[in-house]
Amino acid sequence: MNKTPFETIWKRIVGHQSEKFYTKRELEFTYKVMGKGFYPSRTNYRLSKSNFEKAYQMVPITGPGKINWIVRGPAYIWAVLHDTRVSLGEW
Repeated sequence: MNKTPFETIWKRIVGHQSEKFYTKRELEFTYKVMGKGFYPSRTNYRLSKSNFEKAYQMVPITGPGKINWIVRGPAYIWAVLHDTRVSLGEW
């Protein structure tokens, strides 16, 4: 399968900041992107773009537990990557 380049995925992520997203447990959050930093509304910490890139190499992922030891903030990363606004149904 030819995957969409990650930079295209990152542009989609940036394009949907401030919109409502939901974790697998249906917790609502928004986020801001500044440079290579992703800032979820439900936390006070930064997630790096590289975490999304690592997880993207593994999509589709059945749930955030599958990437828990690979990335920081797996619930947010999983939720964003698996939202149809970002995946466009590609995975």
